[in-house]
Formats: sequence, C-alpha cells, structure tokens
Amino acid sequence: MADSQHSLPLPPTDPEVVAAADLGSNSFHLVVAEVRGGQLVFVDRRKEFVRLAAGLDERKRLTPEATARALDCLGRFGERVRSFPPGTVRVVGTNTLRQARNARDLLEAAQRSLGHPVEIVSGLEEARLIYLGVSRSLAGDERRLVVDIGGGSTELIVGEGSRPLDLESLYMGCVSFSLRHFRNGRVKEKRWQRAEIAALQELEPVERRFRNGAGWRVAVGSSGTVRSVAEVVQAAGWCEQGITLEALLRLRELLLERGVTVQGGIKGLSDGRAPVFAGGVAVLLAVFKALGIEHMRVAGGALREGALYDLLGRLHHEDTRHAAVESMARRYHVQPEQAERVRGTALQLLEQCAEAWNLTGQLPWLMLSWGAQLHEVGLDINHAGFHKHGAYIVENAEMHGFSLQEHVLLASLVRSHRRKFPRQIFDRLPSGWRQPARRGAVLLRLAAVLHRSRRDEPLAVRLEVDGRDLRLVLPAAWLEKSPLTRADLRQEATYLAAAKYRLTVEEDG
Repeated sequence: MADSQHSLPLPPTDPEVVAAADLGSNSFHLVVAEVRGGQLVFVDRRKEFVRLAAGLDERKRLTPEATARALDCLGRFGERVRSFPPGTVRVVGTNTLRQARNARDLLEAAQRSLGHPVEIVSGLEEARLIYLGVSRSLAGDERRLVVDIGGGSTELIVGEGSRPLDLESLYMGCVSFSLRHFRNGRVKEKRWQRAEIAALQELEPVERRFRNGAGWRVAVGSSGTVRSVAEVVQAAGWCEQGITLEALLRLRELLLERGVTVQGGIKGLSDGRAPVFAGGVAVLLAVFKALGIEHMRVAGGALREGALYDLLGRLHHEDTRHAAVESMARRYHVQPEQAERVRGTALQLLEQCAEAWNLTGQLPWLMLSWGAQLHEVGLDINHAGFHKHGAYIVENAEMHGFSLQEHVLLASLVRSHRRKFPRQIFDRLPSGWRQPARRGAVLLRLAAVLHRSRRDEPLAVRLEVDGRDLRLVLPAAWLEKSPLTRADLRQEATYLAAAKYRLTVEEDG
C-alpha cells in the first residue's frame, strides 16, 4: 500500500496578494487584499450594478443583454486580477447563476475574461461564507443572528464567534421582489401588502427555528439592502445607529407616500440602488416581523470577504473541504482502512502519470484523494449499485467549502469508480475539467480493483500511460497469488475498452 500520508501538491509559497469576486444577482463585487503576517489587509474594492437577476427570462435563461452586462463588468475586473497566480483568486456565483439554465456559457466566457475559474455555490454554502465574512468584521463571541438580503436570495445564519450553528437560504431578494411587486419602482399599498405577505410565507417554515429556539442576542445585517436602508433611515434622523423596527415602519410609509423610488429625492439612497430598493425593504421588514427583531446592527463584511478568508484558510492548509469529506465518511460509515488503501494507491498512480496526462495543479490531487475517501459512501444504503447511491449522496448532500461544480466532479468520480464506465456523466462538468476528470476516474477504478480483496498488504505498482494506452506493472508472481484480482483486472480492461482506453497488465520481470 502507498504511504497513507502521501502529500498533496500545494502552493510553494504564500501569495502576497489575493482577491475574491462575488457575482451576485444585483451587483458584482471585487475585493483585493494583501497578506501580511497571515492576515488580510484590504487594498482595493470595486462594485458594479449588473442586475443579473433582471436578465432571467421566463425559461430561466440569461438574456444576451444580461450576459453582455456581466462580461463587460468582468472584463474590467479581469484587468485587475488576470495576472494573479492560479489559486489566489476566488470567484463565487450565487442565486441567479444557480438558477440560469445557460449559466455554463457565461461561466466559460467569464473565466476567459478574469483568467480564473468561477464557482457556483449552494445557498447554504453562500450563507456559510457570508457568516465568515461578517464574523471577521465584528468583535465578541456572542450568539448572533445574521441576515443578508441579496438580489435573488436571503440568507439567515445563527452563530457564535466565528462558528455558524444554523444556516438557511430563502428564495427572496431585492431584485426578484422588486421585479415581481414593484416594477418600474412604483410603490402602492396593495403591492406592498402582497410583497410583505409573500416574504412572510417564505419565512414561515423557518420562523420558529430562527426566532424562538435560536437563542441569539443580537441581530446583524450585511450587504447592499441592509446598508442602503441604514443610510436612508439614519439620514432621515429616525435612528442613530443600525436599523430599528420603528425606523423601518417609517420608511415604509415614506415609500408609500412617494409612490415611486426611481425618481431620486430620497436622502441617502443611491441611483444604483433605487430600482430595487422597495423590494429589499419589504423583505427586510418581513424578516424583522417574523423573527422578532427590534434593532439590527450593520456589518462591514459579507460574502466576498468570507470567500477571501476561506481562500486564505486553504492557502494555510486549513481547507474546510477536508473536514466536510471526513464528516461525510463518518456519517455513512465508510471503512477508513479500505478508503485509505484505495486513496494511497490512487495517489501513487497519479504521481506516476501526472505529467504525461497533464494532471498537474492542486485540483486533480484533491479530488482524487476525496473521491477515494468517499467511493464507498453508498454501501450504507445498499450494496447493489452502491456507486450510484454514493454519487447521489455526494452530489446532493451539503458539504461545506464545495462549489456546485466540485460536487458534480466528486460525484462523477464516485459514480464511475466501478462497473461500466459512464462517459456521459462528465459532460456536465466545465469543459476544462472533463478530460482530467475522466482520467482521474480511471485511476480511481484501478486503485479500487487492486484493493478489492480488502487485505492490508504492501502493494507497489507502476503505471505508464501514453494517451489512452495504459500499462499497469505489478510485482512478480503477484497475479498468480491473486487469481480473483487477475479476473477483476481482465474485466476492468473490458470496461475500459468500451470507454476507448486500452489497459495492459504485466508483472515485473
């Protein structure tokens, strides 16, 4: 068996500068920070209103106009970060990119503009990153409720200090509610009632969880809607700090009295925020009422800062994804000894063919390592077709730190590690990931076959690859002592041949 402490290739030195971009449903943000003594010092910020959510048509496809707005903005962001080394920029897409059926086209064009990949995160992962950004901007360890109203979703988090305890993401935001209830910025009593009731309905399933049983002592708001509301109510003299329920009710009356938000004249409200302001205020007021909030503080940090701190953790070998994989393996009673056997051999094979198969960089090593750790999670459900059960679990279970694309990649490795090689499942991956993922799956398959006996014995193997030709060299007389494995390897050669790979198995000497 290969060394169980097989090291993963990591960046050789800490970067001096890192960056993160938040591709939200209303606005895109870019933050750049210098790394000084292991801490972040923010040196640059950019924000542009892109209104991505407003560009979703009735078929949930981004219109050409919305795509063009997004790429124009990302082209400007790219001027700032395109020269940054790989792994030092994290770009996160949220609710609208989760919904858009043609998001892949934008993501691939965005990567060309930025020079760095774009990852789409789930609502709960978005909430985790928001809390990380908020908690780093606040002092104290008290239990707090964090509310973040974005363009297409609202995240609720209860946490203590830097640790989130409960996370939720709801389908309501300032853009979606403004388009649905206050089109063209027009605010009327009946429209407001419909908007507030719709928000309360969305909150109803989680109201008890985040109001009565959460035990939070202070409410904190983050991102554009909360900050804009705070600026308006403070400019009006309705509260000195943060936002109070009384100030929100007075703001509601002001908006109803004016009847429109897009003609200016509201002190503290920017022109860029005005078209989606009413929808955000309606959502925020519903949150105050449903969760019993009387006063809300305003935090400086949000999703982009959280993504940057999470990136810094990865660079300092504190990757949240490691803990998520280990937690899932324990939850589904994966046998750690067998997972480690397969993992060690898979990484040994990867080391031997990484250059020939262009499997360089950190992602192939990490995903193959995690795929080996989780390849048997489906056994906890049923042995028949456990690779299919395992793939479903890995793709759909919440795993902190993983983007949706990484979920699909990891699930593809688990799904394809045995039986027929399902080439088509890799088509859902970003184009640049497909060939490396298929090759990683081949390595995981070979490692799983070689350890099917589940015996804890030393195994030194050699793999030579030339395109789709594979030559697996085993120790002398090993196959004679392992007739079942020899039969399994013959069957594996047949499976791989159907996928256009040619496997030859030999013994050393």
